[in-house]
Amino acid sequence: MRRRLPGRFSIRTAAVAGGLVLTSALAATASATPAEPPPTRLAGAHDGSAHAAQRTHEVEYFTRPGGHPRHTEVPAATPDRLARAHRALSASEAAADGDVSSVVQTGPVADKLDVVFVGDGYTAAQQEDFHADVRSKWEQISAVEPYASYKQLFNVWAVDAVSNQSGVSGDPGKDVVRDTALKSYFWCDGIERLLCVDTDKVESYAAKAPQADLVVVLSNSTKYGGAGYTLTSQVGYDGIATASSDNADSDQVAVHETGHSLGKLADEYFYAEYGTYTGAEPSESNATKLTAAQLTSQQKKWYRWIGQTSPDGGKVGAFEGGRYYPKGINRPTENSIMRTLGREFSLPGREAMIAGFYRHATVLSSPTGTDTAVKRDAAIKVTLPSSASVTWSVDGKEVTAARGKKSVTPASLGVAADGRAHTVTATATDNTAAVKDPALRKRLTDSRTWKVTA
Repeated sequence: MRRRLPGRFSIRTAAVAGGLVLTSALAATASATPAEPPPTRLAGAHDGSAHAAQRTHEVEYFTRPGGHPRHTEVPAATPDRLARAHRALSASEAAADGDVSSVVQTGPVADKLDVVFVGDGYTAAQQEDFHADVRSKWEQISAVEPYASYKQLFNVWAVDAVSNQSGVSGDPGKDVVRDTALKSYFWCDGIERLLCVDTDKVESYAAKAPQADLVVVLSNSTKYGGAGYTLTSQVGYDGIATASSDNADSDQVAVHETGHSLGKLADEYFYAEYGTYTGAEPSESNATKLTAAQLTSQQKKWYRWIGQTSPDGGKVGAFEGGRYYPKGINRPTENSIMRTLGREFSLPGREAMIAGFYRHATVLSSPTGTDTAVKRDAAIKVTLPSSASVTWSVDGKEVTAARGKKSVTPASLGVAADGRAHTVTATATDNTAAVKDPALRKRLTDSRTWKVTA
């Protein structure tokens, strides 16, 4: 499906009170490498003031795949030397700019987690290349668990941002300037692999999608680099990741970043010079001051998983080091994706990701609306993740023969043509073994009810 959709809203970045807005590119191995303090604030906000142009973001960047992280502060807007590189689009180019395409659509946007890809450095003639890159990147991201088990919860959209020139600034050399829609550029803040964007421009394009819960900017480049902005907009999308379109490691940018934005997970690497953490108990679900024994006795955080074999290797416990500190903070496993690029999410991490998915999506979705009555012979279809099961009932009584069916008609369920009012209800429950938290488990059941006409 391909169509042009008007922008439904103007996205603004919400400043988090007291808040941490972290930009993460790739996970890293633990290292005793000098580093600046972890990001602790967002300087500036979308306040409409004269100082908006001076807004900055704290960012985390990585100089090579699996390299050691650093922190710096970068402008939210485009540097003047890049902003000046601009010519107006032609009429035909402008007509294509902002087109929205459905890459994956599993159900209504209200029921799904909507991922929006925006391209940069793709000319009008290269938009099909952008669409192919989106499909490739989504295949890579959704091959990682728990994405792989929950593909039915996602819609994926591609927003065409037409650039005057192909490629992005800073590729291959620092002095290369290209006229692109989002002003993507390497050598951000003088750091070669840090791939920054004009966040306001990104937001204006993301707003054209029917819904934006997570945004990925694909920059037309083979060069290694990226970034991942962990922020929440006023319209609800969680995070912006930037990645090179044709670099083999770039999909890990988005995977690691969504650990922050969707899973609300902390980084699990640390620096020797940070010493011992002495602050309050961290809010993130994968970081604690407690030992494994204390977690179990106090029934805190990931205690339900302790002793179980984790997909990232080894058993779940309480491993010293995390959240940048080598001492005073423990993490669930030795080496998950929140510590090292290319690893799996740990068992507690997977549960946190699933919780994040369900903050945006519902277990049960249907293209058949419930606001109007359906006929006896009309098909009612539902979608649900692979770990979920569905039951059907008529007037409150389950039709056991219909268990597991994803398409039924009221007549096939036994609704009689008797002129009386009847209801059909579908109830879905996600039975995944990847969730142990009872509070989350309660959110894993959903139902829809339809009125039936003769």
